[in-house]
Amino acid sequence: MEFIDYYKILEIDKKASPDDIKKAYRKLARKYHPDLNPNDKSAEGKFKQVNEANEVLSDPEKRKKYDQYGKDWKHAEEFEKAGQGQSRPKGQSSNRAYSGHYTEEDFSDFFSSMFGGGGRSQSSGRENVKYKGADYKSELHLKLSDVYQSQKQTLTVDGKNIRLTIPAGVEDGQTIKIRGYGGEGMNGGPKGDLFIQFVIKNDTDFVREGNDLYAKVNIDLYSAILGGEIMVPTMDGKVKLKLSPGTQSDTKVRLKGKGFPVYKEEGKFGDLYVTYKIEIPKTISAAEKALFEQLSKLRNHGDN
Repeated sequence: MEFIDYYKILEIDKKASPDDIKKAYRKLARKYHPDLNPNDKSAEGKFKQVNEANEVLSDPEKRKKYDQYGKDWKHAEEFEKAGQGQSRPKGQSSNRAYSGHYTEEDFSDFFSSMFGGGGRSQSSGRENVKYKGADYKSELHLKLSDVYQSQKQTLTVDGKNIRLTIPAGVEDGQTIKIRGYGGEGMNGGPKGDLFIQFVIKNDTDFVREGNDLYAKVNIDLYSAILGGEIMVPTMDGKVKLKLSPGTQSDTKVRLKGKGFPVYKEEGKFGDLYVTYKIEIPKTISAAEKALFEQLSKLRNHGDN
């Protein structure tokens, strides 16, 4: 498997702090988000890489394994178990230096030292070793509106139904592990695990960045000039906002707590950022035109 430099993908140093990783992820996730780069396969690929890098580096245990074992970090437990059994019976020795990767020959020596017997015959006791079953991987496709609230889903994996509670706030590309729902183990070994990756399609007019949401709201020219009240949509209904007279286009307001639910933190939400876009009428009546001309003369007269 080809080595993937997650630090390079997130454009950070190996000494980066958890906050550095979080900031880098949010910046790049927004930059390459599919909603901001429609039909851009390159951006879509970058977005997946950024999510994968964040999944590993934001988890202290995964990051530690990745830093130590590189591309083989997912097999860290096997390497460490093998390393603990490298002491050999008297009379046996090895001049091979540990390079960070175990070969079939290394594991053969390991089993030999654990269960006795010279040489590397196939009957060195491996039949008594318990092997964990294979891990299964699956994708669960949902809509953004689906994961605004916790919900239950029933998945069928290997002919078995699994009832799963999906907490509100899961993100696109996020992976969860369900222990013991993978393949059968060998020689009485434990079952493998089931890894479910969420593929979330945005079916809303909002752009999601972490727990925050972003939206654009059009306002008419008269409301922008005179001020007033408007109704703004959120994920759980509309709210009333006051417009100040003379509101400019691209004015941004924050609605605290009106963003997306925080994963596994009951009652906690991100914020909603609304950007106003002023609509200029494409056509006006003769009466409107006459009034605008009068307003223009008043404005110019006032300037003088």
